[in-house]
Amino acid sequence: MRLAFRLLSIALAASASGAAQANPLVYTPVNPTFGGSPLNGPFLLNRADAQNQHKDPNAPTAVNPFSAQSQLDQFNSALQQAILSRISAAVSSSVVGADGKLIPGTVQTQNFTISISDLGGGKLRIVTTDKLSGSSTSFEISQ
Repeated sequence: MRLAFRLLSIALAASASGAAQANPLVYTPVNPTFGGSPLNGPFLLNRADAQNQHKDPNAPTAVNPFSAQSQLDQFNSALQQAILSRISAAVSSSVVGADGKLIPGTVQTQNFTISISDLGGGKLRIVTTDKLSGSSTSFEISQ
């Protein structure tokens, strides 16, 4: 019986060992520059940026683009923008009629003269002149 068991186990081992099959190894690049998937690009760039030890200490960061300015300078800039926005709204409300169209005329501020003239055919010319320097800009629009 022992001999029969050994012969049976040898026969099973011989029949199970058939031909070994292997697939060829194929290199697939990761980097899109060398033929890899373009979807890997942002991931690889972020990894490279995270490992970069050479940073410009004076460069503004994405979190705080005003890092070169002090907090007082930032506050003054924000205040100036708010005041200019209010002046712009006041000027535009005085030159825009109830129907939403521009009214020809002249508006004076402390530093600027804004002149709106009717060119005919629904066209207007707007000229803004700086009182201090005398320089001016103009553009035409149609209503």
